[in-house]
Amino acid sequence: MKTFKILLALLFVAVGFTAQAQDDAISKYFNKYLDDDRFTVVYISPKMFQLFDKMDLNLDDEEAEAIMSVVKDMRSLRILVSEETPKQFFDEAKKAFNTNSYEVLMTVRDKGGDNVEFFIKDDGGTVINELLLLVGGEDEFVLMSFVGNIDLNNISKLTEAFEGDGDDANDD
Repeated sequence: MKTFKILLALLFVAVGFTAQAQDDAISKYFNKYLDDDRFTVVYISPKMFQLFDKMDLNLDDEEAEAIMSVVKDMRSLRILVSEETPKQFFDEAKKAFNTNSYEVLMTVRDKGGDNVEFFIKDDGGTVINELLLLVGGEDEFVLMSFVGNIDLNNISKLTEAFEGDGDDANDD
């Protein structure tokens, strides 16, 4: 359970983007594979995030409140996942986007050939506008694109909420 919560927190950290040129490249790449049976596709529209923001939720849970403080400023989420030729899709995706226009947030590579890369665009302050996650390896390709305005102060609150949950310390 703790692992799930950490992954969920990372997912929301990865949130946020409004970069026009790169959004076009990401949209084109995403749309290219939208109806391709080799891919699992997830798209959450701006309207859906607006609905989250308008919901009158009674949130007693500190974690839920922290998640909603991040989610309310998201504009879209797109995910592509494929288990067929994942390395090829990873390389293709990196070529499709000008990753030089992003700041590298984190890169992980292992001997098994797995690559994980987080890229962000921000306003130079405490707001992340775009987060792009690319994963490629022997088993799976994943592209996650988050667009919105994510305040790093809200991310800090989210992290604190999850760290304060010591009940699941042994749940992996």
